[in-house]
Amino acid sequence: MTTSFLAGLVLIGGFILLMLFKIPVSFAMLMATLGSAMVTGTNFSVIVRQMVDGANNFSLLSIPFFIVMGEFMSAGGISEKIVNLANLAVGRFRGGLAYVNVLDSMFFGGISGSAVADVSSLGTMVIPMMVKQGYDEDFAVGLTVTTACQGVLIPPSHNMVIYALAAGGGVSIGTLFMAGMLPGMALGLGMIIMCLLMAKRYNFPKGTGVAKGEGKRVLMEGILPMMTLVIIMVGTGAGVFTATEASAIACVYTMILSLIVFRSVKISEIGQVIKNSLKTLAIVMTLLATAKGFAYMMTELRIPGAISNALLSVTDNKYVLLLIINVLLLALGCFMDMAPLITIMTPILLPVVTSVGVDPVHFGVIMIFNLAVGLCTPPVGSALFVGCAIGKTPIERTAKNMLPLYAVMVIVLLLVTYIPDIALILPKLLMGYGG
Repeated sequence: MTTSFLAGLVLIGGFILLMLFKIPVSFAMLMATLGSAMVTGTNFSVIVRQMVDGANNFSLLSIPFFIVMGEFMSAGGISEKIVNLANLAVGRFRGGLAYVNVLDSMFFGGISGSAVADVSSLGTMVIPMMVKQGYDEDFAVGLTVTTACQGVLIPPSHNMVIYALAAGGGVSIGTLFMAGMLPGMALGLGMIIMCLLMAKRYNFPKGTGVAKGEGKRVLMEGILPMMTLVIIMVGTGAGVFTATEASAIACVYTMILSLIVFRSVKISEIGQVIKNSLKTLAIVMTLLATAKGFAYMMTELRIPGAISNALLSVTDNKYVLLLIINVLLLALGCFMDMAPLITIMTPILLPVVTSVGVDPVHFGVIMIFNLAVGLCTPPVGSALFVGCAIGKTPIERTAKNMLPLYAVMVIVLLLVTYIPDIALILPKLLMGYGG
């Protein structure tokens, strides 16, 4: 048994074993990395340097701004205004509250950029409302969880920032933001179509919409938060400012809305908002740092090359290869969080897909979409856990009853995979992207 093989076994096998013992992902990666380094004789200072480099990047500054922005939105009751706006648009129809659930996730996801934040903020309102109106509680939870995944596709999405960095800096964050817009909306449209079919079959209750005379107020209160998305999309798309600058401006705008315009956050509550933001940021940055060290050891042991050769030995057909990678990412997404998977798998898979002609921006959307499905699936689906906790439903039963929702997600994923222009048409038209 060679040293490289043994080190690779310690790295991959040790990581999987530690995960099975329910060790947190970041600690499991760190322990497996250090164990592999001991086998190869790699100095620990090299690993530490890699971890520091993984967290020490200017583009990562956008992540804390986006997180703080989302926390202010949640603390400021912005989610209620988003629900009211969606209710104004579609709430009056049969099954209206189900459509509201889809639309408010689309709107709020375009502000928070986080599926878990979406479920946490909107789920506490929409899930009880749906159950009270007579919807099945598992359907209410499942719809909230799956539609929340629009938040990691529709900008701002800090996962797209992570992908751009993992891709080696050759992919523009602004282009990725633009590329995620239509796939995120396509997912929402797929859910609306499914709700429309189910509304007729299961006789969903008719919604109530917005009270007479309240439409103008609801519209104005809902449009103001949506301007956050406009700032990010127009600013980055037109090249007015970078994604990092856009995140800072959008964060300040959100603070002004919460503190001054709506006055829904008190000055005394800012400390708690920052504290909550730091908790989330600490988790994300720790994952990024440890994933960078893990990825370094994989590269040193030539594991990415071995995986690439194995995939290309199976087939060099672009469409078959994309199907295999989709299945691989869907499986991995069931067991690992999104951020470390993006950091680890991008350097492995990106050279493979680009060698058969897949655009790197298109592949970024495919990867993030795949891993978004993982947020909704047991055993590690964080969005699913939050949704079930809010709806007080057992995870096993809810996941089983979510099979039609999973089917919609996979169908839209395959459409995005095999029709590249769903992701690339906006970057081409609005940014002159030539990929």
